[in-house]
Amino acid sequence: MGDMIVRIMGEGQVKLSDSHLPELNKLDDELLTEMENGDGPGFRRTLGALLSKVRELGDPLPDDSLEPSELILPSPDATLEEVRELLSDDGLIPG
Repeated sequence: MGDMIVRIMGEGQVKLSDSHLPELNKLDDELLTEMENGDGPGFRRTLGALLSKVRELGDPLPDDSLEPSELILPSPDATLEEVRELLSDDGLIPG
């Protein structure tokens, strides 16, 4: 298990252990479902929960850290359309 660098747009980067990915993937799956259903409020709630979890589990990197981000997550106020552009077939979280 390694660490990955996650950037939350407009907030900065955190270092997150790979061991947390399964937990984050559950929220990511919910997010995908809500987006497919066009469930705006559910999408907003789940995106907020996903970002909170990343902040809670990750260690913030200093602002001047220039580590390349392996994962880029939208800001909490991103629109459904903006998030759709960031998604891969896997959702926001790989694996």
